[in-house]
Amino acid sequence: MKTLVAFYSLEGYTELVAGVIATKLGADILKLETVKPFPTKGFAKFFIGGMSSVCKATPKLKNTSIDLSSYDNIVLGTPVWASTFASPINTLLQKHKFAGKKVALLVCSGGPDVEKCLVNFRKALVGNEIVGDINFTEPQKQDKEEVTKRATAWAESLKF
Repeated sequence: MKTLVAFYSLEGYTELVAGVIATKLGADILKLETVKPFPTKGFAKFFIGGMSSVCKATPKLKNTSIDLSSYDNIVLGTPVWASTFASPINTLLQKHKFAGKKVALLVCSGGPDVEKCLVNFRKALVGNEIVGDINFTEPQKQDKEEVTKRATAWAESLKF
């Protein structure tokens, strides 16, 4: 059974955790990259990223040859933007529909909107079996070794 860890990371925090999980699972890894990068600083970072997610935008991805059909298990990783998943994840879900997969959800957040994000994720993934979810709150401010231990333990707990 093949496993994929697909994620979007604006500043590298989700990428850090996704990498640990992919290594532990022996999974392929797919970093979603947008053609037009999102701002990483100031008001524009929050406004543009948040609006794109709230409006369910589907920004064009550099990754043009995504094929999810050969994977039985998928871990989806995202930062939380305006109480939902980042819009590049929306692109993946809209352009590369899949069903009948076992899916685990990884979110990295800086605020309290994790549960809303997970609810939105579940709505977008109807037809798939959600086998687990985890949140890392401000992983950039946590001890990297502790983040790695927690991500590893979670990956080991998944029922793929």
